[in-house]
Amino acid sequence: MRKPGEMSTLGKVSAYFVLVVFTLFSVYPILRVFAISLRPGDRLLSKSLAFIPANATFNTYIRLFTEEPFLQWMLNSIIVSGAVTLVGVGLAATAGYAFSRYRFRGKDTALIGIITTQMFPVTMLLLPLFIMLIKLRAYDNYIGLIIAYSATALPFTIWQMKGYYDTIPYSLEEAAGIDGCSQFGIFWRIVLPLAAPALVITALFSFMTAWSEYLVAAVLIQDKTLFTLPLGLKTFQASMEVSWGLYSAGAIIVSIPVVVLFLFLSRWLVSGLTLGSVKG
Repeated sequence: MRKPGEMSTLGKVSAYFVLVVFTLFSVYPILRVFAISLRPGDRLLSKSLAFIPANATFNTYIRLFTEEPFLQWMLNSIIVSGAVTLVGVGLAATAGYAFSRYRFRGKDTALIGIITTQMFPVTMLLLPLFIMLIKLRAYDNYIGLIIAYSATALPFTIWQMKGYYDTIPYSLEEAAGIDGCSQFGIFWRIVLPLAAPALVITALFSFMTAWSEYLVAAVLIQDKTLFTLPLGLKTFQASMEVSWGLYSAGAIIVSIPVVVLFLFLSRWLVSGLTLGSVKG
């Protein structure tokens, strides 16, 4: 006799079958791109369905690091994405806490205004953002990109942090205050450790917002020495031809840091969920 809520054998088999099918659908395009990066002669199409093509070569990867400024593009992306992550986590953590714990005039209006910005596509914001950054003398440099990406990520992350703070019992902060802990100490020692899972999501979202974004960078960056990875990969596409080998190899390498970061933070997120528990 099965226990209440226990899945039958047929149900387990069906669930695993569905997961395997969706996994194959997700992995197959990546394997095809990897196969293109191994083909000699920048060939995009092939009659063979093999994931490791005949005469496979890693020359495109070697060219990517030796003949192209790929390392410079990666360094630029790391600088911008790292700065956006720090700014996003810092501002979202503090702003979300203020919206969650304090009452002040215009609070509801400010929250609605923040989330309303998510309704508009980035293309609508490019012109005012472009004008504003020129007046701030932040055009065509790291600062402009960091401001633009941080402003893009903050509406979602502030609301997400605010929602998570709402789930943390205020009694914990009151108890710490009675024990003589300062307001900053309560926030730093009590609230932030409990909000670790939300901070992880905020950091991951902020990083991914800046790492793979192309449209804003294409408008704000003209100096080729400041190109980020998306802008750099776009240079492999000329008016009459595309360097498919380099393009595919670069796409594979660009995706690796995001996947590794996601896996690392996902494991830490699962282990950190217990931090939000309250002993009754």
